[in-house]
Parts: sequence; C-alpha cells; structure tokens
Amino acid sequence: MTQTHDEAVRPRRGAAAGVPVDEPAQPYRIRRSSDAIRFAASLTGLAVVMLLVSFAQGTTHGLHSDIQEGTAHAPRILLSLATLVSSFGVLAVPIAFGIVRLFHKDGTRVGIALLAAMIAFGITVGLDDLSVRAAPGGVLDSLIWGGTETAPIHTDIAPVIAFVSAVGMAGRTRWQAATWTMIGLAALTGLTAAYASVAALAATYFLGRAIGHGTLYAVGTPNPRPPGTAVVAALERLGLRPVRAVRLDDSPDSGEETRRYGVVLGAAAADPDDTADRDADRDGRGEWDLEVRVLDRDQQTAGLLYRVWRLLRLRSTTTGRALRSLRRSLEQESLMAYAVAAAGVRTPRLVGTSEVGTEAALLAYEHVPGRRLADVPDDEITDALLADVWRQFRAMQAGRLAHRRLQDGAIAVGADGRAYLTDLRSGETAAGDLALRLDLAQLLTTLALRAGPERAVRTAAAALGEEALAAAVPLLQPVALSRATRTALRRDREPLTRIREQIVRLKPETEVAPLRLERFRPRTIFSIVALSIAAYIVIPQVASLDVAAMAAAASWHWAAAALGGAALTYLAAAFMLMGFVPERLPLGRTVLVQLAASFVKLVAPAAVGGVAVNTRYLQRSGVRPALAVASVGASQLVGLVTHVLLLVLFGFLTGSTTRATQDLAPSRTIVIVVLSLGLLAGLALTVPRVRRVVASRLRSMFSGVLPRLVDVLQTPRKLLTGMGGTLLLTVGFVLCLDASIRAFGGSLPLTTVVVVFLTANAVGSAAPTPGGLGAVEGALTLALTISGLTAETATSAVLLYRLLTLWLPVLPGWGAFAYLQRREAL
Repeated sequence: MTQTHDEAVRPRRGAAAGVPVDEPAQPYRIRRSSDAIRFAASLTGLAVVMLLVSFAQGTTHGLHSDIQEGTAHAPRILLSLATLVSSFGVLAVPIAFGIVRLFHKDGTRVGIALLAAMIAFGITVGLDDLSVRAAPGGVLDSLIWGGTETAPIHTDIAPVIAFVSAVGMAGRTRWQAATWTMIGLAALTGLTAAYASVAALAATYFLGRAIGHGTLYAVGTPNPRPPGTAVVAALERLGLRPVRAVRLDDSPDSGEETRRYGVVLGAAAADPDDTADRDADRDGRGEWDLEVRVLDRDQQTAGLLYRVWRLLRLRSTTTGRALRSLRRSLEQESLMAYAVAAAGVRTPRLVGTSEVGTEAALLAYEHVPGRRLADVPDDEITDALLADVWRQFRAMQAGRLAHRRLQDGAIAVGADGRAYLTDLRSGETAAGDLALRLDLAQLLTTLALRAGPERAVRTAAAALGEEALAAAVPLLQPVALSRATRTALRRDREPLTRIREQIVRLKPETEVAPLRLERFRPRTIFSIVALSIAAYIVIPQVASLDVAAMAAAASWHWAAAALGGAALTYLAAAFMLMGFVPERLPLGRTVLVQLAASFVKLVAPAAVGGVAVNTRYLQRSGVRPALAVASVGASQLVGLVTHVLLLVLFGFLTGSTTRATQDLAPSRTIVIVVLSLGLLAGLALTVPRVRRVVASRLRSMFSGVLPRLVDVLQTPRKLLTGMGGTLLLTVGFVLCLDASIRAFGGSLPLTTVVVVFLTANAVGSAAPTPGGLGAVEGALTLALTISGLTAETATSAVLLYRLLTLWLPVLPGWGAFAYLQRREAL
C-alpha cells in the first residue's frame, strides 16, 4: 500500500514524540503558486484553441474527416467494447480513487475535487445549452463545425478532468494511467459517435484543468508541509539526538522559500567524543547546536514566473535553472556546501541531509552564532571585516564556485568578528568566467551599498587585484544583479556609477562599455508594440495617397533642395561632435560616422543609436572611455539646451510673421502646445519613480560633462565649432522640412516650420521606436495640419522629409558602418 504523507512524517514512539518544538500553528490550507500557474496555463491553452478554430477551420474540418474515415475501418466490436469500458470506467476509476483517499483521511482534498467537478459540470451544461441558441459563425459554432449536432464541450469528461486535476494524483502512476486511459477512451468514443470534435475535446481538456486548478487555488489545498515534530524525527534518523527545536522564522507565511529551525542537541550526539564538552561549550557557541533548513516541495515553484522571465530575457550563462525538483534542490545545496568547505571558504558545516516524508527535505548545518551583514550597524562594518569578506570570496573564486546570491543576507558575521558565506541554495560548481564575474559585480554592489563604493573597491583591490576588478566593470548594470539589490538601487543608482569611477581611477584603460547580457530588453517589446500602433496609424494614411500622382505633382527642384538640407545635417553633426572633443578628429571620417549612425537608428531609438556610435568612435580614436562618454554627453547636453531655447524663442516669434501685425505677439496654438508639453513633463516628474529614472539617466549620461565643457571653453575655436555645428544641424533639418512642404505646393512661415520641427524632433527622441518611427510622422503631420496645411499636403511633405532623413541614408549608412568596422574605427 502507498505510504501516506501523515504516515511518513509521524514521529517514532519514544523518540521525537517527546521533543518540544516551539513553532506557530501551521495554516490548515495554503494557496500554492503552482496551482495559479497551471490555472493560467490552462486558460492560455483554451484561448489558443479558440483562436485556432476561428482562423484554421479548414484544418479542423480535415482532421475531423480523417478521424471519421479512420474509425470507419475499425472493427465495430472494438469500438463497442471501448464505449462500454469508458462509459463505466470514466466515473468508476476517479470514484474509487476518492474512496481510497477518504480511507487515508484526505477528505478535504476529495471535497475540493468534488466541488471542482460540480462547477465543471454546470459550466459545460450551460455551454451546451448556449450553443443551441448561438448564431452561426461564432466561436462556439466553430467548435462544433458550423452546426448544432455536436457539443462544444464534452459534458461527460470535463467534470472528470476537473476532479482529477484538483484531487492530486502526483506520484501515483497506476491511478494516473488508469484514469487518463478511461478519459482517452471516452474522448475516442465521442469522436466516433460525432458527439464532440477534436477542437471541442481540446477545449474540454483545458477547461477542465483550468476549473480544477482554479478551484484548488481559490479554496486552498490542505497543507502538505510536515510540522516541526516530523523535522525532529528526521534528525533522529540521522543519528542526532535533538532535545529542543524552535522555528526561527517570524511566521510560517514569512514568504521565504525555506523554513529554519534552531535545534539543541542532547548528550547522545552523533560524535560521542564531543559529548562531554558539548554543554560546557554551548555558552561560547550560541543557543543552538544546529540550524536546520527545510525545503518544502510546494515552495519550489515560488517565484517561478519571475525566474522564467529572467531565463527568457537573459542569456543562458547569466541565470540558473528556472525550476528544480525537491531532490534537485537538496542535492545542489548539499554539493555546494561540501564544495565551499573543501575550497577553504568559511561557511557553516553541513552535518547531514534527509527527506522529511514525501513533501519536504532538510539540511542540518552547524550553527554559527552571529548576525547577518544586513543586521550589522554601519559603524561596525570595518575595513578588516570587508577584507575578510573578500578573502572568503577569493577562495570561492579560486575553486570555480559561483554563489549567485551574494546579498547582505548571505554574509554572516560571527561572534568572533569573522565573515561567513551562507545561503548556498543557488550556487554553482565548475562555474564559468561570466558567472564568477557576475558574483564579483554583485558583491561589489552589496558592500558598496553598506560601506560605500570607495571602501568596497579599495578593500577588493587589495584582496583581488586591479585586473580582476576591471573585469567586473562591464557587468555593473542593474540587470546583472539580484532582485533585492535592484530594488535598493531604484532609490539611488549612484553607487554603480561611483564603483565604475573608482575602478577606472585605479586602472584607466578599463573597458567600461556594458556587456550585453540580455537576449532582448523590455524596451524591445514596447518598441514592437509601438511600431505596430505606428503602422496602424501611418499605413492607412499612405494607402489613401496616390503615390504616382503625388510624384508627378511634386516640384523636383524643391525636392533637390530638401535633399541638400538632409545632406547638410551630417556635416553639421560631425562639426558638433568635433567641437566638444579637445582631441583632433578627421572631418571626413567623422562625417562617415554620422552617416553610419543613420543606419543604427533603425535598430535603436533615435536618442540612443547616435550616442552609442559616437562613443565607440571616440574610443577607437584613442580617447579614454570615461572622456569619450563625457564628450558625447557634453554635445548632447548643449544640444538639449539649444533645442529647448530655440523651441521657446521661435514659439514666441511665430506670431511676428503674420501680415496683419508685425509685433511680437506669439502664436496662440504653438504656445498652447509648448505649454501643454511642459505641463505633461512637469506632471510626470512629480511621480517619484519617473523622477528617479530621469535623474539617474541624466546623471549617468552627463557624468563628467562639466569638466569636459571646461576643457572646451579654454579653446574658443573648438567652442565655435561645436556651437556652430549644433545650430547648423537644426538649420539643415528645417531647410529639408521647408523644402519638402514647398515641393508639394505648400507654404508656411519659416518660424512655424522651425517650431514644428523642434516639437516633432523632441517627440521622436523620447519615443522608444527606432528612429522615432511613427511618433515623428504623427507629430509632424498633426503639427503641419494645425499650422494651416491640408492633410494631403502635410502627409506628402512628411513622407518626403522622412524618406530623405531616415530611409534614403540607410543603404549608404550601412556601407559606411561596414567600412568603418573594417578599418577598426567602430
């Protein structure tokens, strides 16, 4: 007979039964995250079935016809036998299993399963009745192939699937095989009798699973976690003699993935040679002899969705496994504990491991009196303690061991003032170089948050060397750090910047460009969505245009002038960059770099692509990484200030070009638009999170900019070149836009064109789409229409402008990019 959970964890008479265990009362029922995940997965499967039957009706028709033809050749006696067996077994087997569970005192779980079956039965009956009145062509009609002769949901097996999903047959393979065999036979007879379609059976399966797991999560499953007495009994099976145990967590629902118990051992310890001195030494070693970590099976899925997201988003060498079984978790932590101790790292000694029934396992560590680093006051974190932490870390790195959770909760400070590395559950043996460097970046950030970046880097350099620290600089980015550390950095990202600065100061030739750890970024997903919306808006506008008539009506000499204005922008951008770099740069190559940046715009937002290309170009030209970033930041800062000043100035002057008056009365519409944008920006900055993000971005972008600007101010020629390039860049774009408008017979005051361009350029720089695609087109078309152009003229002018400034330079930009890469200029 199968051993039940209660039988497996029941303490032996005369052993653990008399050992007092101080722990809060366990909840009778718990909500497991695995049930919620299975519920969501089942709903997703149901939605996929609905989409398939809506868009692939021909496939479902063909599949149904093939099944009918195949079953028509089957012996009728076999089909009759299958019908007879499934009609009886599909209910008899689950009922028999429920009776067995009642005899094993698992009535609560059976009751929840019966509730799920009743809900499933009511829903399926309701859907079947609804399908009779459903209009042809709907989703239900697609499920039943355009008629009402078959049911959209198999009423007989949907409640059974819900019951099986909720009652819990995990680990009972014979019962599972018998139950699903009966369900399969019932589905087969439904197909042969034309009672249900393949799509209906698939929908039945996912609906039953969703109802079963949804009911289980809503009501809560009986708590399978073994109590503290079962933990004590498992310790006795290891040969230990516990006399008292206390739950160390604040509450049983503390949110931790593991439970912890402090255990006092009696005189009959596992090592007889130590029994005489055990009680005498306890005062010096703390209140407990052992610290026991209990791994509960239901907690193995805690945070699964987050881990899966990290696994999909980051490269495989960056993250660990998303899901581990209970046995796998036990073996991994045990192996890490033994490997870390063998490497000479100071860590609590692993005394033993054991299963606790079928739903948990334990690891018993020798208790080390002390505190977590998170609980140590700042004034007690001395340089000697930091140096000791780095020595333990160095020993771990020498053994090719990656910890992967080096937060302040994973570092303990013993009563003797020495550092211990704990919490080895996510560790990795035979780790690769990237995993070891990630550990270094994590520990640098952890210690910088507690002791300051300067002390963290100084003590690390003394223990590891400057070369090792330089290897961690490209990994000092939030995505490479643990979740708790990223949460702390959301309040202030300055520690990362200061860590980089300290390391670069020690080793100036350090490569500071961040290493690409992500397969994709959340911004990429947002860009795809934004591009889809942009295509939805722009394509209908383009489709409504007669391109041939538009080209025939265009004034080609104005189109050539627009092309000249677009070409002028690359020369201006080169002057702008050269003016803010004290070092000498060749003009021709710098112009090619700006042309290459136009190609990069298609794979990065407009405000990001040019910055990355220019920074790389300066580094390849011999400018130090920090100075290269500062130079590009200086040009961007001056460009931003100039852009805002020009927008305000020309927005105010737009009214001065009217024929009715020559005063300086501003255009009301333009002023309203400018003020509205300013108001929206101000409201956004009132949100603390937005303000922190903007401040951190600006701080990281313009760090070191002011010293670079001081260097430029000392050379008037450089300052004139930079400022002239900044203004010439705006002039080139404005001339291109104005000529594009005139090419289609339109005309606007030059001041209005300037304001329209500056506004659309600001929107495009803020948009997450490559090259500001969609955002720039929409902003330009709207602004030109408001300014007095017809919709056709505005759309035609914008398309020509974007063709010349975004699409036409792509091919030459790609050629320039490839050429510069071959010459190692990028």
